Amino acid sequence: MSGLTAAHRIALAALIGRCPETVLKAVSAAVAALPGGRAAELRLMLAEEMRDRARRAMVLAPIARMFQPRTDGIAAMTFPASVLPRLWRAAIESEPALLPRLDQDEPDAIAVANRYCLSAAAAVRDRPALVWPEDLDPARREQGLRDLASCLDLAHLARRGLPSIEVWLKRPDGDQLAELRLLVKDCSEIHADGASRLLEMLFSRLDDAVLVLRIITRTSEVAGRKGFLSASELAGFVDRLLAGVDERVARLAAYQPGKTSGGVDLAMADLDWCSGVLAELDVTLTLDPDSEWGRRVRDSRTKVSGWLSGLLRTADKAVDKALPLTRVQTSGRMSRMAPMLEAPAGGDAADAALALLRLVGATRGAAAIFGSEAARKTLVDALTERLSGYADEVLTMVNDGEAPDEGHALRLVAIAARYLELIEAKDAARTVRRRAAVAGGGPATAGASSRAA
Repeated sequence: MSGLTAAHRIALAALIGRCPETVLKAVSAAVAALPGGRAAELRLMLAEEMRDRARRAMVLAPIARMFQPRTDGIAAMTFPASVLPRLWRAAIESEPALLPRLDQDEPDAIAVANRYCLSAAAAVRDRPALVWPEDLDPARREQGLRDLASCLDLAHLARRGLPSIEVWLKRPDGDQLAELRLLVKDCSEIHADGASRLLEMLFSRLDDAVLVLRIITRTSEVAGRKGFLSASELAGFVDRLLAGVDERVARLAAYQPGKTSGGVDLAMADLDWCSGVLAELDVTLTLDPDSEWGRRVRDSRTKVSGWLSGLLRTADKAVDKALPLTRVQTSGRMSRMAPMLEAPAGGDAADAALALLRLVGATRGAAAIFGSEAARKTLVDALTERLSGYADEVLTMVNDGEAPDEGHALRLVAIAARYLELIEAKDAARTVRRRAAVAGGGPATAGASSRAA
């Protein structure tokens, strides 16, 4: 069978080059067992692409993460993704014969990788249009080229520090701290702003942005003294983190159950992120309450605490709307409040209460950090008593034959049990479900109870 034509190979090469890693692996697995000459050529092309990407990842490891935005949205030094393959081609263009050495033993491969990084830096300075086209993000192209070239100048030093990141984040000993400080000093001797560029490269490797503070405060022997960060060029990292807190606090303030994009999961992620950052700031830094950072941290805490207090009040009212009570006459002029069995077992009110109670149950840790745990615990206790009492009354009405629609009544009981579960009153929820399972007068009722639960 004839092989691929030149046009086929050009088209496939362009397509393969655009495939992300997951797609590339899936395609390789799909064509692995295909017969024929064309399939064999395609397998060879895929293997070459994967080997090329592995080499590129190894050579450009210190800056590879900088070609994609941070998932947490925190500002960082980044470059357009389309620049990465162009930079790689420019780096290896003059010495392609060295590529096989990247597949050999580590010392030799690292030496070649560092050499390619220097070639890439030269290409960025001498042939910028080859690496970063003039029509690609022109607003930050000039500064981006300077940043990229400087980072490549420092890549051999940053590569030396990559294996030690986890150590520096935990409890480094004296030798490990000395290694970090020497690395920062070496970078500063190559570029005046070499320390900040090194930290940008390390920052790109951290999924949890706030952890960069642990590295920053260990880069100098005066890290623990008042004013070290605020007087340093590295203070920008703290400002970015506080900006991230402000952004998330604003999102929390705008949160509306059932209406906000992302819903409960996004609200919880924002709350957890804020609590994590503010807690790390307390542990890592000694903030002057009268400083700008101290004021911003205090304001953020106040806003989040206020949001939590509002959440608790709103959740309390939402339960009343989802499982309303109505006044019923007992004897003479005597009356009491009893469950409204005609209330819908779903809809906006029930969904809003569901979302809010999920937050009440999930904010236990964050509430303690922001000083709202006592109020949250008080609400949980009150809701546990109220929802258990509501379920008891409905089940009594079902068992006494006073419920006009036993199946619907049991669905309301199931909702109450679900709410109890969300606020972590699991024993009470289990009790309600057990009672609901045997409530009513016959098999039909038991079936309805089972479906509702």
